[in-house]
Amino acid sequence: MNDNALMLRAENRITYLVVAAGRGSRAGEGLPKQYRSLGSRAVLSHTLSALHASAPEAAIQVVIHPDDKDLYNDCLTNLEPQALLRMQAPVFGGATRQESVRLGLEALAKLTPPEIVLIHDAARPFVDSDIVERAIKAAQTYGASAPGVVLTDTVKQVNSELMVVATPERQFLRAVQTPQAFQFPVILDAHRKAADNHREYTDDAMIAEFAGHGVHLFLGDIKNFKLTTPEDFERAMEIINRQTYADLPDIRTGQGYDVHAFEPGDRVWLGGVEIPHSFKLAGHSDADVLMHAITDAILGAIAEGDIGAHFPPSDARWKGAESKIFLSHACQRVRERGGIIAHIDATIICEAPKIGPHRDRIRHTLAALMALDVDRVAIKATTTEGLGFTGRKEGIAALAMATIRLPSQ
Repeated sequence: MNDNALMLRAENRITYLVVAAGRGSRAGEGLPKQYRSLGSRAVLSHTLSALHASAPEAAIQVVIHPDDKDLYNDCLTNLEPQALLRMQAPVFGGATRQESVRLGLEALAKLTPPEIVLIHDAARPFVDSDIVERAIKAAQTYGASAPGVVLTDTVKQVNSELMVVATPERQFLRAVQTPQAFQFPVILDAHRKAADNHREYTDDAMIAEFAGHGVHLFLGDIKNFKLTTPEDFERAMEIINRQTYADLPDIRTGQGYDVHAFEPGDRVWLGGVEIPHSFKLAGHSDADVLMHAITDAILGAIAEGDIGAHFPPSDARWKGAESKIFLSHACQRVRERGGIIAHIDATIICEAPKIGPHRDRIRHTLAALMALDVDRVAIKATTTEGLGFTGRKEGIAALAMATIRLPSQ
C-alpha cells in the first residue's frame, strides 16, 4: 500500500462500509455465504465490484471475521485495479452484526471520517448505481436513510398461537434493504449510544431511530435481494449466467486426449479422486489421465498448446506432481483472458476399474477445482469391448471436450 493510496482514501467524501463478518448458514454448504462461489467468483467479490462500479470515487471498508482473512484476500484477487486502490485494510468484526458495524465506524473515525457512509450487506451482490445515487442524495438531505421496497403481499400480525391480531395497511409498509446511508456523525453517535445502553437492533436504520433521528426511506430495488437461502443462490446464478454470457460472445471449443499405462500398484487417480484398483497408472506426475485430457481440452480452446508445453516432463519439478496443478493453471489462463469455462464433457475408456460408483465424486471434485456448477461437468465411461490396449486392461484412456466463452476481440 503506497502513500498515494493512503492519501486517496483519507480524502474520500463517501465510504462504503461492507458487513462481511457473519457466519450465516441458512444458505447451505460449509462456507459463510459471503465467501460461497457465485460463478467463478465469491459473493463478496461480486458485491465489492458492484459497489465500486456504482460509485468509483468512494472508499470501501470491509468488516470481516478474524477466521476469514485468507478467504477475504482471495476475494480481492478478482477485483479491478482501481477498486483495489479504494480498499481500506479490513477491520475485524464482533459477535453481532451491530457490533461489527460499530467497529467498522470506529475504524473510519480514526482516519479522516467521510461525510457519507453507506452500510451494505456483503450478501447483496446486485446493488447498482441507481440505488447508490438515491442513497447518497437521501443521506445528504435527511441525515439517515434506507432503501425500501413496496410490499405486494398482504401482511398479517400474529400472536404466539399464530392467531391473527392485526392486518397493517400495506401502503404504509416497506421491506428494507441496504445500502443504508447516513451522514457519518449521525450514525456513529447512534451506534455509540446503542452500545452504551446495551440495546440490540436488526438494522442500522433502527439504531438511528433509537437515537432520535428521523429515517427517510427512498425507493429500493427488488433486484437488490439478499442471498440467504439455497433458492436465493439459484436465482443469483441465473442472473450471473445471463450477465456473463451476454458479455462473452466468443464461444470456443477444445479437445483433449490422454493415455496412461498400468503398472504395479493399488489405486488410480481419476479426476482428482483416488480409486482402489489392482494397478496404478504410470506417468511423470500422478498420471491422472482424466485431468490431463481436460487440461489439454481447455488449453486447446484458447490455442495455448498442451500440458507438455506448460509443464515439460523433462522438468524434475513435476515428478509426482498432483494433476490439479495443471488443471488449475489452464483455468487461470482462461480467467486471465477475461473468459469462463462454460462446460466440460469427458469420457473415460477402460475395462476396469468401474467408474459408475465414483462418477459423482469425480464430477463434484472437478467442478470445485474449476469453480463450475456441477451440472456443467459431464463424465461418462465406456469400454472397447475387449479390443485394443484398454480392452486388454493395459491402461486407461480419456477424451475431453471443453467449451469456453471469451470477450469479443
